[in-house]
Amino acid sequence: MRRSFIVFSSLLLVATVIFALYLSRNWFVVTGVIFLLTLLGYYDMFQKKHSVMRIYPVFGRLRYLMEELRPKIYQYFIESDIDGRPINRIDRATIYQRSKQENDTMPFGTQLDVYSDGYEWVCHSMAPKDFKNLDQDPRVLVGNSKCSQPYSCSIYNISAMSYGALSANAVEAMNAGAKIGGFAHNTGEGGISNHHLKHEGDIIWQIGTGYFGCRTEDGNFSDELFKQKAQLPQVKMIEIKISQGAKPGHGGILPASKNSPEIAAIRHIKPHTLVESPPYHKAFSTPKELIRFIERLRSLSGGKPVGFKLCIGHKSEFIAICKAMMELNSYPDFITVDGAEGGTGAAPQEFSNYVGAPLLDGLDFVHNILTGLDIRKHIKILASGKITSGFHIIRAMALGADACYTARAMMMAVGCIQALLCNTNKCPVGVATQDPRLTVGLVVEDKKHRVANFHRNTIKSVVELLGASGLERKENITRSHIYRRVSFKSMATYEEIFPSYRAGSFLADVPERYKQDFAVASADYWGFPNIGSWSHQ
Repeated sequence: MRRSFIVFSSLLLVATVIFALYLSRNWFVVTGVIFLLTLLGYYDMFQKKHSVMRIYPVFGRLRYLMEELRPKIYQYFIESDIDGRPINRIDRATIYQRSKQENDTMPFGTQLDVYSDGYEWVCHSMAPKDFKNLDQDPRVLVGNSKCSQPYSCSIYNISAMSYGALSANAVEAMNAGAKIGGFAHNTGEGGISNHHLKHEGDIIWQIGTGYFGCRTEDGNFSDELFKQKAQLPQVKMIEIKISQGAKPGHGGILPASKNSPEIAAIRHIKPHTLVESPPYHKAFSTPKELIRFIERLRSLSGGKPVGFKLCIGHKSEFIAICKAMMELNSYPDFITVDGAEGGTGAAPQEFSNYVGAPLLDGLDFVHNILTGLDIRKHIKILASGKITSGFHIIRAMALGADACYTARAMMMAVGCIQALLCNTNKCPVGVATQDPRLTVGLVVEDKKHRVANFHRNTIKSVVELLGASGLERKENITRSHIYRRVSFKSMATYEEIFPSYRAGSFLADVPERYKQDFAVASADYWGFPNIGSWSHQ
């Protein structure tokens, strides 16, 4: 569009001058108008704050004009988010306001229907704490007794998004923002690129079923390649992706149009081809083998924290992993629980909409099982799935999360306008595309500060909510602090909706709700006894 504008505006200027010289001097008026519009277009192309205007000079201004015609609270959002599902419009506006350091307060009170089913709130105290006296940067130390390089992790980090799904500029802006703000950036399963390393932000390296960046030519896991990258000082944790909320049970998808030679070299694959990761791992095929694989990665990385990410499906299979941990007396340093509401750039609709447990249900289940078996003390829990506000973080912590991830909020911070073209390589703001004509619109030096701003202001809101609740530390938040309206006449606390359990209580007596899942769970195989061993050979 930039090149077309230059050519078209130049031709118009020449044409109107010729018309003025040979037809009528009145054409000089038109020449003047076109000249001014041309200057405006060149300004748009060289300014660094607005991606749409950089890519679509002059015409891109129409977007901002339309925004000004709407009420301020509806600014910067549309009705569908990245994966086509509705997201709280107030939260969407807040993301943009916080990233741009704009006023994120609102007039006239809540914009939500407080009497509708599903409305949630956190209890405040008549003896609130002054948030200014609380810890302004709450963190969690990830790493159990077998980890020699534990990581002090922010409670809010950038979720897994691969270079390939995102542009180089988007990756750099996020990593540079993470460096400024002191939080972590998950690479996604696409591997570690120079764009992840350039700005020296902390990295959580995700290892998916394709083993991109640490794979042999035949697609198997390579100890040597993994060791080379895992011991980079910027890599702070390693996350094995078993499944993701947006398409659990389905491998990652990279359209051929996004698979550039650079990306192919990073992933050790052929360029310009559709990349579909396998739905399962080749490096392990039983719960015990998964735990041994975690031990193997921890050793190869030099003792860094290693965990796994999953969206809860068959509950018995997660219980099987827990049984394997206990039998081997070996535990991951962390578990990431992803919700079915998680977003993605490309996924089959049925998988995105109808497979996997939502975050709240999955988080409740994982925390309960680990606590009931008295192994929660070894493992930190990270949560991801539409966590876009301070309240979402507080809510996740009430259900057991130690820290959280966000993907869509960070995409919005670097300029995503939810155009829903992530899978087409035609993202109009240069976030989810490899087309250099579009990526030029995203300026790293500007957007990195927006990423850091959004993180800082959201953490501030978490601390303020803790203070308003009368709590001094994030560890004090409980399920009883969160309420949910379950009908017009009834409300319930999260403790009533998601009952919690005492540490070790399952060792004496498994609750009735979990007995069947415990009965069929085995540390030696996935699936159910009547199906037999699940082995991918």
